[in-house]
Amino acid sequence: MSQSSGNLKGLNIMLGVTGGVAAYKAVDLASKLTQAGAQVRTVLTESACKMVTTHSFEAVTRGDVYTIMWNDSTEHNAAHISLADWADVAVIAPATADIIGKIAGGICDDLLSTAACACWQKPWVIAPAMNERMWDNPAVQRNISFIRQLGWELAGPETGHLACGTEGIGRMTQPESILDLINKIAGEIKNR
Repeated sequence: MSQSSGNLKGLNIMLGVTGGVAAYKAVDLASKLTQAGAQVRTVLTESACKMVTTHSFEAVTRGDVYTIMWNDSTEHNAAHISLADWADVAVIAPATADIIGKIAGGICDDLLSTAACACWQKPWVIAPAMNERMWDNPAVQRNISFIRQLGWELAGPETGHLACGTEGIGRMTQPESILDLINKIAGEIKNR
């Protein structure tokens, strides 16, 4: 673990998980963030729920996991606003081309895209994961360029073996590297 992991103690991190094959790596990231002292609340898209379970994130973070915009409880807070208010840092890992496009276009049609829109002024880390042909698509590159201009930190992607069986760029960065970037951001927050 990073030598600066003390930066995460008490930090509130919203972890968004999309439906890429690399979603299983997000469980490891959530565990590492929790072990480093962060409070983690996880937001899974509908597609992410087909790849990983809410129980995995509940087990490793001992924190809330959200999958829908509105719940049936007596709580009347809109989840996207309460998450935006709560989070010190927001992370999306893996980030599919779909969520990247939604963020760049201001599209709010699920809890994660809406929470991203609501907390755009917070520090963000995004870890893209997709097939290299999708990564190389000019529209995806335009969207990446735009969200970087907004100040979003990019973690990867890496070159390597992809889920489709090919080799190329588009592989999600390893959780340790994402953790190091979050630590750097957390240090900057604490030094303000």
